[in-house]
Amino acid sequence: MSFFDEIRTEDYDEWGQIIAAATPEDVQTALDRPRRTVRDFAALVSPAAVPFLPRIAGEAERLTRIRFGQTVNMYIPLYLSNICSNRCRYCGFAADNHFKRRILTPAETEEECLAIRKLGYETILVVTGESGQSGMRYFREVIPLIKRHAAYLMMEVQPLDTQDYRELREMGVDCVCVYQETYHEPTYRENHLGGRKTDMRYRMETPERLGEAGMDKIGMGILLGLAEFRTDAVMLARHIAYMRRHYWRSRLSLSFPRLRPAEGGFCPPFPVSERELLQYVCAFRLFDPELEISISTRESASFRDMIVPLVINSISAGSCTQPGGYARPNEEVPQFVINDDRPTEEISARLRNAGLDVIWHSSRIGQA
Repeated sequence: MSFFDEIRTEDYDEWGQIIAAATPEDVQTALDRPRRTVRDFAALVSPAAVPFLPRIAGEAERLTRIRFGQTVNMYIPLYLSNICSNRCRYCGFAADNHFKRRILTPAETEEECLAIRKLGYETILVVTGESGQSGMRYFREVIPLIKRHAAYLMMEVQPLDTQDYRELREMGVDCVCVYQETYHEPTYRENHLGGRKTDMRYRMETPERLGEAGMDKIGMGILLGLAEFRTDAVMLARHIAYMRRHYWRSRLSLSFPRLRPAEGGFCPPFPVSERELLQYVCAFRLFDPELEISISTRESASFRDMIVPLVINSISAGSCTQPGGYARPNEEVPQFVINDDRPTEEISARLRNAGLDVIWHSSRIGQA
């Protein structure tokens, strides 16, 4: 039985009630445990846990330093295509939005990789829209080329079949990230109006196909702001626990994309504050100290400067979310609005000043 089958036997809203009913005593019990259950996690992300946030953050920092030392890995996204056949209400690349679409040629991809190397990066996250044009045939052309420039290669692309992931692993892909967006089925249906992404089962079972393919690292997450975040967070914690039980050979990483305004006029229906975001991320560290946690340029400079020393393992900087934007800066429509636009050198200096060891090429965060 897949995780999709497992959670469909339960009432999603019941977890919301458990979270709302959590007491300060439940939070204290969760903090006192050496290992936390999903119910403990529900208490840690509940409103009752807000007064405990300094202690939660302190414990998150302690666990991060024990597991990962002082290291933080620098990565950069490489957008290959903004062509997408999905109709997602929240995304600037949605098929309904009318703007110039493009997919990089191998020569243009090489040009982008050379520009990225000049910035010092050797950990690259390949990103594409979800379309037939950016499928396996295209990846067979460009992934071996990109791998020549990347010590560690990650992908955030459309969900694929198990055999495709095996082939990508053989090409040198080390990690694949896939966001479930939301575990609340009515909200999922409401926001995914067309394209293959409407198949909620296929998307939710993607981490399992990655585990079956033997991928080194599997990235997971939800879109914060699409649904009530606390209940979605508990479902994500359950999914992570499921993956630990069944696919323990693969490492797991967590991203926490907080929805930003996008092309088409979308605004998040359930905005998440920075305080709530801090609580969410630190609760995950307490729930699973082995998780590798990353933060993107969606977040503000001040928030990133605050949270990275506490709990973050990987950080992007100098990001461009348009295809071809590193070698030839352009004004094409981005996937989302970048909030922290500081240059890479400034961010890396800030990290070093915070006492962190900045890693550009490690494939094993915390072991450099």
